[in-house]
Amino acid sequence: MAPQRFPFRALFLLALMFLFCASAVAQQFRIQSADYGYGNLRVDVTQRLRELARANATFRMGNSTFGIDPAPGHVKTLRIHARGPAGHTRLFEYREGSVVDGSRFTGWGGGQWGNPQGEYLILGAMYGTAHRNVDVTQRLRDLARTDTFFRLSNRTFGVDPAHGQVKTLRVFARGPRGNQQMFEYREGSIVDGSRFSGWGGGGWGGGGWNGGWYGGNRPPHRPPVTPPQPPPSQSQLYIVTARWGTPAFSDDITARLRSLVRNGRISTMVTTTTMGSDPTPGKPKTLWVTYSIGGRAANQQTTVQEGGRLSIP
Repeated sequence: MAPQRFPFRALFLLALMFLFCASAVAQQFRIQSADYGYGNLRVDVTQRLRELARANATFRMGNSTFGIDPAPGHVKTLRIHARGPAGHTRLFEYREGSVVDGSRFTGWGGGQWGNPQGEYLILGAMYGTAHRNVDVTQRLRDLARTDTFFRLSNRTFGVDPAHGQVKTLRVFARGPRGNQQMFEYREGSIVDGSRFSGWGGGGWGGGGWNGGWYGGNRPPHRPPVTPPQPPPSQSQLYIVTARWGTPAFSDDITARLRSLVRNGRISTMVTTTTMGSDPTPGKPKTLWVTYSIGGRAANQQTTVQEGGRLSIP
């Protein structure tokens, strides 16, 4: 009896079933998030990858793909974090210059994956140092409409509130449970807007930010400075202590006022410039001075509001 041959049509159907199953298995991973960079120098590119996926089934990956180089001089990688059908997670990693193939991810072209928005709604933003800073909420909103992320510098906001000092950007935001959180970015670092809700739309921070550098919280307590004893000569004005700010928060500027004494007296306008700091931006400040003249046993005190003139004696 001749051997029975397997029909060609059956082989063809089996091949189609195999290809279908292989394709189904390949597309069972759903993207959760994606980041790009080297080591710890990475930025979230989930939104940018979603935009690429809508237009390209595959693409060659590099710095130009995401419009930023988070780690100059290093070979970077794209990491895609995805979840499989059984709920387990898997990391897909692509070296700079390699081809990213979206066929292995479910919903690739539709872009219906990952978290389309961050968790935190921006309330306001400040840039500078603790003593010299400016509100940049509006400028940050303008940047957010055009850039998912950017490198922070003085040119970013068009102002340098503290010349010669390393500045930071403080972004104050409200979390999903109503809690406030501060995100701090050091000058030269990358600001990634993907973690903030409504970043690109700019529909945040419209009420005006009044929290200042400390986000409306009480600033850290500063222990009082014990002034040195007056010098042996008691024939001239001696500044014992000087504080500048508000009752809740003030700077010790004793040394600065002593340097302004000329010929046994002091006469100067009371401003943030002459006092050398702005401990409470946007709030009226007061200068409190304790001093002695001519070796008198009892110290004397005077108070001058911001914008006034300090004259002793």
